[in-house]
Amino acid sequence: MTSPSSAETDAQAEGWATAKTLAEALPFIQTYDRSTVVIKYGGHAMGHEAVAKLFAADCVLLKMLGLHPVIVHGGGPQISAMLERAGVKSTFIDGLRVTDQATMEVAEMVLSGAINKEIANWITLAGAEAQVRGVGLSGKDARLITVEKVTRTKKDPGSEIERVVDLGFVGEPKIIDDTLIRALIGAEDDYIPVIAPIGVSAEGETYNINADTVAGALAGKLGAKRMLLLTDVAGVLDANGELIRQMTVHEAKQAMIDGVATGGMIPKLETAIAAVEAGVGAVVILDGRRPHAMLVELFTEHGAGTLISA
Repeated sequence: MTSPSSAETDAQAEGWATAKTLAEALPFIQTYDRSTVVIKYGGHAMGHEAVAKLFAADCVLLKMLGLHPVIVHGGGPQISAMLERAGVKSTFIDGLRVTDQATMEVAEMVLSGAINKEIANWITLAGAEAQVRGVGLSGKDARLITVEKVTRTKKDPGSEIERVVDLGFVGEPKIIDDTLIRALIGAEDDYIPVIAPIGVSAEGETYNINADTVAGALAGKLGAKRMLLLTDVAGVLDANGELIRQMTVHEAKQAMIDGVATGGMIPKLETAIAAVEAGVGAVVILDGRRPHAMLVELFTEHGAGTLISA
């Protein structure tokens, strides 16, 4: 009898490793069966087409494994690039873009148009064989997100007098009507909603909304088992630069007070805390640029980022 070639041996070993991985994932697959997972897909995490295609394929796999993924996407870098091309200068206050009428028109064009439809299309292409389809929406569709105008106050450095800062057409979710989303994820056909963070006021005006805030509010309304914040960092790091794998809401609040969490991580933790307090099972902050990060997080023992839970 001739011995198998080294190539066949390697292929067989890879097959056994794949089978072992699938078997180990079974308890996690059962845990998330028919559960809703809200995924915030960040502007920095979706910068490359190859990464976007892998993300879309992973979303299709989640749907085929019995989960209900709902995607909320950002697009800050893409909006900035388009504004720069149009010669419109951006101003930020406390991390929020001041949005006048011209900026709002560009933001809606980029978010609800190019980015939203591209993500939905990648999902439809990845799920063609299984007939899993991406559906591109914004918060304006079926009045999914009714907003109220965001206002901020800032102290004058000289007089210490607080003044109201007008951010323009920047809103925050006031009412989430999840009827359309529930109809899509509960349909016999396999739809994956892809939502742009654009909302509408009670008077019908269009507003830009922070995508993390939209994801948190929607996850709370849907009673999601998990909310995944895909960003461009591994998660929350401790004072030594090591990844913190799990945090309670209390520990997350303390991390902000102690200065362990700084800069852009603070609003993400605030979003995570609000979502958990609204009833989301847990929120995970993880690096969306890493291939299959969502699968590692949901279907392996150690996860891929920082998990915040009650």
